[in-house]
Amino acid sequence: MSRKQQAELKKSVAPFASSDMKTSIWQIANSIIPFILLWILAYQSLSVSYWLSLPFIILAAGFVIRTFIIFHDCTHGSFFKNPKANRVVGTITGIITHFAFEKWKRSHTIHHATSSNLDKRGTGDVWIMTVEEYAKAGFWERFTYRLYRNPIVMFGLGPIHLFFIDNRFNRKGAKKKERWNTHLITASIAVIYALLIWGIGLVPFLIIQLPILLVSGALGIWLFYVQHQFEDSYFEKEEDWDFVKAAVDGSSYYQLPKIIQWLTGNIGYHHVHHLSPKVPNYNLEKTHEHTVPLQQVTTITLASSFKAVRFRLYDERNKQFVTFKDVKRRMKKYGTVTPSRTRMSG
Repeated sequence: MSRKQQAELKKSVAPFASSDMKTSIWQIANSIIPFILLWILAYQSLSVSYWLSLPFIILAAGFVIRTFIIFHDCTHGSFFKNPKANRVVGTITGIITHFAFEKWKRSHTIHHATSSNLDKRGTGDVWIMTVEEYAKAGFWERFTYRLYRNPIVMFGLGPIHLFFIDNRFNRKGAKKKERWNTHLITASIAVIYALLIWGIGLVPFLIIQLPILLVSGALGIWLFYVQHQFEDSYFEKEEDWDFVKAAVDGSSYYQLPKIIQWLTGNIGYHHVHHLSPKVPNYNLEKTHEHTVPLQQVTTITLASSFKAVRFRLYDERNKQFVTFKDVKRRMKKYGTVTPSRTRMSG
């Protein structure tokens, strides 16, 4: 794509990068109110059976994800025109989703500015090693990486780490505004937890709230993971990296069933979001439908997306993700990872 074409593409999505107050307020209502009602229904159902309560718990987790999309838009300043409104709503939704608003705003902004840049990995990203880096790594680094990329760890322990560790502590060097926002959200969560435990008891609270967090966290990590780690995803060194290419070729269109698309706030249109983070979530689909070049991006379906679990390392030479098995086979055959430029499968 030429510079002129990139400029035209950016210009074509600009009209959609504007929030609508009524739509934003309606989304808050149809996300947070159902979550609260489903939480109450889950509790009331416990008197009959936990199995009766479980569907309400799973649905509530879905609305946590929808609420997180509001939080996410607020960090980009795209949910409201007013910056203060974004901060206030972002902090409130941060309490519900257990994410530190100012802290995540910073790391996610860096993610957008460096996505698919091999020289600037490490902030706001899933840990990705290249084939050559993995081949040169020592035993413990390889072991740690393989453990990190294990689905049970990433999608099982990952939510626990995010909710109760990463988002509860400030990074070294955080500014006062960021530190206090993290403390405010953590304190608010603690007070709400204490009141609920006092009101309904520890065990009922835990058997409702923990599954909600685990399910919503696992699904949230999955959405973030799968939309950047498809087989032919774009990655380049700093000197060759391009923002528009990173957005269009390094982010996928995740074609989801309509109800799941609604619950996930249209985040499946991830290529649109990365191209223009100021487009609010409720305009992402319209942007995609009205911008022909955006319809040519890599499309993954719910069924095909599960292949992404196998992709563990990025092969710079062949410009694609590969599996551990691919690399092991190649190292065993050649004693190195660099001689072949052929595409690998598996």
